[in-house]
Amino acid sequence: MFKPIRWKSFPRDFAVIQIGFALFGLSIAMLIRANLGTSPWVILEVALSQITGLTPGTLSILVGLVVLLGALALRERIGWGTLANILFIGPWEDLCLWLIPPAQDNLPVQLTMLLGAAFLMGMASAIYIGVEAGAGPRDSLMLAVKRISGWSLRRARGTIEIVVVLVGWLLGGPLGFGTVIFALVIGPAVQWGFKIFKVEPHRPLEVEPVLIEKG
Repeated sequence: MFKPIRWKSFPRDFAVIQIGFALFGLSIAMLIRANLGTSPWVILEVALSQITGLTPGTLSILVGLVVLLGALALRERIGWGTLANILFIGPWEDLCLWLIPPAQDNLPVQLTMLLGAAFLMGMASAIYIGVEAGAGPRDSLMLAVKRISGWSLRRARGTIEIVVVLVGWLLGGPLGFGTVIFALVIGPAVQWGFKIFKVEPHRPLEVEPVLIEKG
């Protein structure tokens, strides 16, 4: 259930995975600032933010913990990167929200931000999953559904997004026509990112020698 830590490459892996987290946080902030309707997960997090008074980044952490429990129940393997995902993307998101001004009454700019956010999210997912330190909680759930159902990444991701957007909308989250656009393009974006970075989400395990210290 838990992927071993590769200590020799850990500094490099940590640096690369932070790039993925930063891009993911940026993509979420772009979605919110585009003001066309956010992604399903962000709809849910913003709705909960409005209810609780906590920041969207803080809710991202809390929701991530709940989703992680679901992925573990489906026996998806996790690693240190899974926990790092929960802890770091939220702060990156809040930082980018502070830096990026909202776009209003400018549809070309808003659409560019929306589509750019989907592209960045797909690339970011591939980057930090490619480190093989464990996918983030939401991607772990996506991979678990893919493994169990035999669906493509596109179908697994799309199905999860539809369920989440309905829950977020019922709780009063920001639903708009941009949400529909995002739900349609995020699956291909993630799959494209996996192809670009040649990521294999369930490659065969390699057996490595383990040194056991006696004491």
